[in-house]
Amino acid sequence: MKLNEIRDNPGASRPRMRVGRGIGSGKGKTCGRGIKGQKARSGAAIQGFEGGQMPLHRRLPKRGFRNPHPVRYNEVNLGRIQAALDTGKLEQSSAVTIDSLVRAGICAKPLDGVKLLGKGSLTAKLSFEVAAASKSAIAAIEAAGGSVALLKAKPAATAAS
Repeated sequence: MKLNEIRDNPGASRPRMRVGRGIGSGKGKTCGRGIKGQKARSGAAIQGFEGGQMPLHRRLPKRGFRNPHPVRYNEVNLGRIQAALDTGKLEQSSAVTIDSLVRAGICAKPLDGVKLLGKGSLTAKLSFEVAAASKSAIAAIEAAGGSVALLKAKPAATAAS
C-alpha cells in the first residue's frame, strides 16, 4: 500500500448538493428548506424551544452537585499486590509507588494516585508510598512488617493562576 493509492470506499462520500440553480434542478428557489421562518434561514437555534411553553429542561427540578475537580484514585487491593509479587512483576526490595504499579500492569494510568484497600492477604514486607489507604490495609501491611507513607495530595488548579 502506498500513500498515493489510499482512497475512500466506494459510496463512502456523496457529492455536494448544489442548491439554488433553477427550478429544473429540483433544489432551486427555496433550496429544499420550505418557505419562510426561522428554520429556513441559516444559524437557526431553537433547540429545546417549545412554542413559548416553559421548556422541559426548565420545568424539571435540579438536584445535586457535580464536582468539577474530583480526586480520582486507582484503587488497589492488597491481594492484587501479593499476586504481582508472586509472579515477579513487582520487586520486594524497592518501595511500591504509582510508577512501579503502572510498570507492573496493576494500574493502567496514574490518575491522582493510589488508594490501598485491605481485601486479600499480604505476606511480604513492603514499604508503600501512596496517596491514601484504608485502615484495614494499613493494619495488614504493618502486621506483615511493612510501612505506609501517605503522600500529600496535589493542590487543585485554581482559576486565578
